[in-house]
Amino acid sequence: MRLSFDSLTEDEIAQAKYGSDTATRSAAMASSGTASGRRCASLGPESLVLGSIDTPAGTYGAVLSVRGLCRLTLPTEPQALCQAWADRWLPRAKRLPDQGDLTQVAEELAAYFAGRLRTFSVELDLRGTPFQLQVWEALRRIPFGEVRSYAQIAQYIGRPQAVRAVGAANGANPVALIVPCHRVIGSGGDLVGYAGGLAMKRSLLEHERRQSA
Repeated sequence: MRLSFDSLTEDEIAQAKYGSDTATRSAAMASSGTASGRRCASLGPESLVLGSIDTPAGTYGAVLSVRGLCRLTLPTEPQALCQAWADRWLPRAKRLPDQGDLTQVAEELAAYFAGRLRTFSVELDLRGTPFQLQVWEALRRIPFGEVRSYAQIAQYIGRPQAVRAVGAANGANPVALIVPCHRVIGSGGDLVGYAGGLAMKRSLLEHERRQSA
């Protein structure tokens, strides 16, 4: 299978270039005229919304900043991981309950599980090392209903010897499902690992295959 990816957007290029330095990245994007996109007016630069989203597959935990979705936990993971993410990356941020801020995320998840959506459009605010951001961007380019191996991802990002590092970055993906780490499998076709468990990974892949048939 050959990787086929679209060109990066200005926002994605800025993420890869400036990594988790939000102030630097925001300043660079502001100077380039990149728009922030759809945001709730109640969110300020030092605020986070923490909430949960019920889906047919279970309840997802979510963290949203003014720039986008930062964290999405799987139904099989403790939602305390959302608090842990906020403690690590934005410990001084004011934490707000969801008052409709997560509506777009909820609507897109519902449409995905109903078979009406293949590509998520919700904006993301990913925090990680430059290498992790590069891997996560590659994951976002895997087409719906298809899979790639860790080795293929490593080859695509120009680090063919970094297969194990790619696997570690895949496992550290903070936005499950929307950054589709479930579409990455072993070179031999084995499902390998998944934070939500292999049964959930298999279910997601089967759902996408059915919708692609």
